[in-house]
Amino acid sequence: MNNDKKIIDDFISTLSHEIRTPLTSIKGFAQTMNDNYDLLSDEQKKKFLSIIQEQSQRLINLVENVLSVTKIESQTSGIILKEVNLKKIIEDTVEMVKINYKNRDFIFSYGSNLPTSLSDYDKLQQILVNIIENACKYSPSDSVIKISIKNTEKENIIEIQDNGDGIEKELIEKIFDKFYRVGNLLTNKAQGSGLGLYIAKTLADKIGAKIEVESLTDKNNHYTKFIIKVPVFEMEDIAKRAILKEKEF
Repeated sequence: MNNDKKIIDDFISTLSHEIRTPLTSIKGFAQTMNDNYDLLSDEQKKKFLSIIQEQSQRLINLVENVLSVTKIESQTSGIILKEVNLKKIIEDTVEMVKINYKNRDFIFSYGSNLPTSLSDYDKLQQILVNIIENACKYSPSDSVIKISIKNTEKENIIEIQDNGDGIEKELIEKIFDKFYRVGNLLTNKAQGSGLGLYIAKTLADKIGAKIEVESLTDKNNHYTKFIIKVPVFEMEDIAKRAILKEKEF
């Protein structure tokens, strides 16, 4: 119980810090522009507005993660399983993430004749956003994120690999815990509330996907790879689910 209280206290402390930082930036740069608008060059105005935009997005991400946790845990989020093209959803997701991580490069590698997947498009995209953003946060600026898809008879396998410092083996299972963040909660350079991976794992369980992690922390060979296994689409599965749903009523 004491450990749970410490986790919650750490989360509240971290969230307070994470909220205060962007709010201070937004207020400070907005005030500077308001007081000195005619004295600032166009380049300075553009820079200040860019910072305000980035920090606003940071706040939005924090709020969305907290709301997502509430929605998931209250079981009010409906699951809609249908045929999903993984290449499209990955490329759409990367375009969204790149807005906030313009210095990251992405390399894609797709197997041939990939079958479509059975999944919930919105939930799977949220999983991918959280994992790809995590890869961007914990890898150096100007680094490369590798994303690949391969398949087995029953599963399509998405691999997302960064070249960050890696995660110690004994910590890998903890990274999906609610509020958990690798490193010191208040001094960690990576921004976030410690909810992204918890949300990803919880949603994966709900849509029938699996998430695994591989990581190395050697100074000459370090990376983290998230492996997401998504069921292959089969018409029989849709029919079975429809029959089961009818029986519920």
